[in-house]
Amino acid sequence: MNILSAVNITKTFGDKVLFDDISFTVNEKQRIGLIGVNGTGKSTLLKLLAGLETADRGKLVHANHFRVEYLPQNPEFDPNSTVLEQVFHGDTPLMKTLRDYELALAELELDASSEKKQSRLFAAQSRMDEQGAWEASTLAKTVLMKLGISQFDKPVGQLSGGQRKRVAMARVLIQPADLLILDEPTNHIDNETAIWLEEFLGKWRGALLLVTHDRYFLERVTNRMLELDRGKIYSYEGNYEAFLEKKAERMESEASSEDKRQNLLRRELAWLRRGAKARTTKQKARIQRAEDLRDHKVDGPGEKMDMALAGSRLGKKVMELEAITKAFESGKPLLSGFSYIVMPRDRLGIIGPNGSGKSTLLNMLAGRIQPDSGTIETGTTVKLAYYTQENVEMDEKMRVIEYIKEAAELIRTSDGETISASQMLERFLFSPTLQWSPIGKLSGGERRRLYLLRTLMGEPNVLLLDEPTNDLDIQTLTILEDYLDQFPGAVITVSHDRYFLDRTVSHLFAFDGQGRIEPYIGNYSDYLEEKREEEEAEQARKEMIRNASAAKSAPSTAASSAPAGNASGSSRPKKLSFKEQKEWDEIENTIASIEDKAASLKKQIESAGSDFDRVRDLYEQEQQTAADLEAAMERWTYLSELVEEIERK
Repeated sequence: MNILSAVNITKTFGDKVLFDDISFTVNEKQRIGLIGVNGTGKSTLLKLLAGLETADRGKLVHANHFRVEYLPQNPEFDPNSTVLEQVFHGDTPLMKTLRDYELALAELELDASSEKKQSRLFAAQSRMDEQGAWEASTLAKTVLMKLGISQFDKPVGQLSGGQRKRVAMARVLIQPADLLILDEPTNHIDNETAIWLEEFLGKWRGALLLVTHDRYFLERVTNRMLELDRGKIYSYEGNYEAFLEKKAERMESEASSEDKRQNLLRRELAWLRRGAKARTTKQKARIQRAEDLRDHKVDGPGEKMDMALAGSRLGKKVMELEAITKAFESGKPLLSGFSYIVMPRDRLGIIGPNGSGKSTLLNMLAGRIQPDSGTIETGTTVKLAYYTQENVEMDEKMRVIEYIKEAAELIRTSDGETISASQMLERFLFSPTLQWSPIGKLSGGERRRLYLLRTLMGEPNVLLLDEPTNDLDIQTLTILEDYLDQFPGAVITVSHDRYFLDRTVSHLFAFDGQGRIEPYIGNYSDYLEEKREEEEAEQARKEMIRNASAAKSAPSTAASSAPAGNASGSSRPKKLSFKEQKEWDEIENTIASIEDKAASLKKQIESAGSDFDRVRDLYEQEQQTAADLEAAMERWTYLSELVEEIERK
């Protein structure tokens, strides 16, 4: 069923046409991915559909009670409001009830003896009961925890940009909506969170429209693709893989049509040039036909970005890291005794949770900060380029061409050619007109592409890339991946983009957040698969231990036929120490007790949705109980093997 129709939409930005008379529909439960080169108007189209922008011409058609939830790239908040106040933002009765309850709870915690505040909390709890709001409250806090936000009463102004984006994401995910619109939801979240978000959206009941550079995310979440290309919109049924196949077919068809038009135009022009001999009463019509063919606007294959920039010669010594240590001011370790020798053709990927030290390592390699201890030696031939994830300060009044000329007037390409700054900008899809525009008029993605060009144009031989996929469109990423394939030097990348890591790295460093780094040879998908197999093997081992424990505690049929010298039939070892024997006698009961405690904690967490402080305490207890259970099982395994060995002797 059709829930939204965009009819003949036209939108311009200054003298640039973003959409030229485009029409499309959104149906119930569709999962739509919107793609296009940065600057084509993807974010503008999302804002238009969310009701935050208006079209120059055309209209949107939808039902009277149609509800949209929209996640922008850069959410705006009241910096003094708390995380939960922002998550429960909205004008629905449910959101108002949730806000009232959280406020009443917070006020009572400050003055627990106030009867007035106790009454207010009781009234808020009653409304929560009436509206069945406890489930929504639990869902909101669960989503926040999954997104890495645990301090619910913290002012939003004290959060990082990435944390604010995740708070905004939690807000839209818990709201009921006919259409959920997400602009770059995978920016600023780690790989595990991206996988969780895929699963969450797979259960979303409404329609979904999103922009993302994460191609695996598009592949797994979408069932339809929309492409913005030179003011037009193209629709493809299927996920990202189907889009690639069908777009290739469309481009071949367009190229064939353009070839036919050019051939016909050549024949018409040849006829006109034959002179007086060919003139007839139809000559005027033939001339008009040739002019029409010449002037006909054809949407053939678009411009392709060219990133063929030169690099400098790199010697054998690149970087040598010896026993690098770095910690936060709080003393929490980021790196602890890390050593590595970077080789000239290394393709290194750095992964790990947010805040685990990935960007810190790049900053040390770039010489921006120093390690607390250890040394970093850099080869004399190294020419470093560092593409950071931070928003680079750009003079918004400066013109695009001036920003590039500030670095170099002439640029050498990989084939030895020397071209002007203007020509290089054209290869990066900045038209001559756009080159003379102020930087302030560029979209966020266009600015990142401009910054990428300036980073690469200094002929580097070592590249440090910190989250290069944030805010770059898929076409630019594809060209960047091809460029890195041919790049003659070393590349060290921090990224959460699974596809990009698979395409560009052959060696991983996995940060665990506790100062340890696990090396892995292979790409990211291989790493994930190995981790999954290890987890499954561990689960199977624990299950085997539980089964063996249950079997040992069951009555033994062999006991009744025990030898006279061992009337009890006991198989207890005689060479265990007194302490080990006592532990062996009690360990199965200990394991059973811990398992009972874990089950009890789980039930308490499920029933404590209205009291998050209690949920947090119970969650910490559950984590400790899980660790205790694992330790007890490992001890049981050790003692069991020891007993069997003694029995064999």
